[in-house]
Parts: sequence; structure tokens; C-alpha cells
Amino acid sequence: MMKKLLKQAIGVDVAQDELVATFGKKYDDLSYQLVSTSVFKNTKTGMIQLLKWSNKLKEPDYPIVYVMEATGIYHELFAYYLVDNLQVVNIVLPSKISHYIKTLELKTINDSTCSSAIAQFGLGRKLEEWQKPKPIFKYLRQLTRERDQIVDERTIVKNQLHADSKEAEPNEIGLKRMNARINLLNIQEAQIKIEIDILIASDDEITEAVANMSSIKGISTLTSAIILAETNGFELIRNKKQLVSYAGLDIIDKSSGTSVKAKPRISKRGNRYLRKALFFPSMTAIRHNKIHKEIHEKISEKSGIKKKGLTAVQRKLLELSYILFKTKTKYNNEYEVNKTKKKESEKNQPSLQPA
Repeated sequence: MMKKLLKQAIGVDVAQDELVATFGKKYDDLSYQLVSTSVFKNTKTGMIQLLKWSNKLKEPDYPIVYVMEATGIYHELFAYYLVDNLQVVNIVLPSKISHYIKTLELKTINDSTCSSAIAQFGLGRKLEEWQKPKPIFKYLRQLTRERDQIVDERTIVKNQLHADSKEAEPNEIGLKRMNARINLLNIQEAQIKIEIDILIASDDEITEAVANMSSIKGISTLTSAIILAETNGFELIRNKKQLVSYAGLDIIDKSSGTSVKAKPRISKRGNRYLRKALFFPSMTAIRHNKIHKEIHEKISEKSGIKKKGLTAVQRKLLELSYILFKTKTKYNNEYEVNKTKKKESEKNQPSLQPA
């Protein structure tokens, strides 16, 4: 009996310079067939060639989807190109693909096997069709990242200025140049902040979202803008766990029996701009919010490491930002207090089960 085709998918492992694509098919007996794998340049010409390649392989009367990971900025150009050419695109968080690959027990992991795994993932799951995010998120990301580079450069120059000024015979002309550079960077940062404010004010929904997120102690307008920019308005996020993983603030605990006893740590396999943006807000939050201060103290005392307590607060701030964005509400400290009291009360309830 001839198998009936149900679905076609192209899994694409996107790198800076290459697109490694695997064409796969799924049949009515739920079996998969990986038809072909090919490599294309991550350029406009390469994308055109990839589409031609897929058109030769696909069955015209059956649905086909392109599946890829959210790989920073490298996947965006290809995803935009596909949508502009009326193709169905599924973009998946890297953590999902990573966990799926582990279930396949692959002995060799490279670009080719990853694209094959992505194709199988797309064939086996019903994924949401990806749509282009609002352009404002892209513009916000460009501005916030440019500001981040300016701040980093200013820190380097300030450190160099401090070191050179302490020399026995400092070069006064060099010191003047460094001061002039710092002043220029200050002006540029101020200009970018104004541009960010203007951009936020141009969109009513973003204005409301930023106001809601900024109602959390420690989260400023700038931090809210970074969170929205780096998540494209939480476009791929469906729950708090996904968000924490996307930011690389999830905990990795490697322990097995008595032989493997590694210390738990955050993965750092996510968006570094999010982690960086939440560092100073978390310090502000523990000074001005009792709940966040208690979280910090509890984790710090338990682990003996203050940084772990600070990381826990960063996760909390990120989760709260997501909740306020989704619910379109402002932060209610009393709600958080009552929620904490309820948890403590339930925890202290005597067990009703027989001994």
C-alpha cells in the first residue's frame, strides 16, 4: 500500500555565512524521509538558489514549511526573505531544538545533522506560523545596542584615562583627547536616549507596554525598551520558563549519583543583552522592594553566594515584565505581597495525610 504524504518541511541551520538545509517528508504512517541536504550562502543569491532547490524537491499539492532556530540576527534576513516570497516560516527557540537533538542521541553533531534534526522537529510538531514583528522592535534593538557599544567604549576610555593620569609624567595632550572622546560619547548616548523616547512615543501600544513594565522598581524606560527590543515584543515566548531560557538565566544542575557533583549555574546560553540590561535594575530592586530583597537574601544565604541571589532577582524582574506586558497592567506590589504570604501559609499548613 502506497504511503500518503502528509507534510513537507525544510530544516535550516542558519550560520553567519551559510544556510544548511535539509528537505524532509512525513507520511500517514508517521514515518519520516529526509530527502536531501544542501548548503547555500547566507546571501540574497544563496536564498534564491535555496528556493529553487526546494521547488524542485517538493510535491506542489502538499503544505511545506521552513523551520529554523532564532539565532540572534543571522536568521532574520532569511526569515524576512521567505515571508516576502509567501513561504510559511516557523522560528523556534534554540533551547527547544537543543532538547530535541538530545532525544535523537546523535553521535555526530554538525551543521548537517542539526539541519536534519530541525527538519524532523518541524515534521513532527504543529508549530505556529511566524510573522514579521513590528518594525519598531527592530529599530529599538538597533538603538539600544548602539547605546550599549557607546557605554562599553566610554568605560574603556575612562579606565585608560584614570590609568594614564596616575603616571609620573602623563601625556597632557593624550589626556585631553581622551576627555574629548568621553564628552563626544556622552553626547551620542544622550542623542540615542532621545531617539528611543521618540520611537516609544510614536506607538501607543509600546508606550503603554513600557509604562507598565517601568512600574516595577528598578525597571526604567531604557530597560523596558531593551527587553522589548531583544524579545521582539516576546514574539516567540509562550511562558516564563521559555523566557528565562531565552535570556540564559535558566539553571543548569549537573549531578548524578555520587560521581557527578557539579555546582548549579546559569546556562548563559541565551541573549546576553537581556542579562546585561537586568544587572543594575536587580541591584535597585533589592534596595527598594521588600519582596525582591527577601528573594535575594534567601538565595544568598542558602548558597553562600550573593551573585546567585542577584540572578534570582533578575529572573523575577524579567518574568514580571513579561506578565505585565501580556496582561497590560501595572505592577501591584500588594498583589505580590499577598501572593507571597499565601505561599508561605500553604507551606506551613500541617499535612492531613495519615502517618
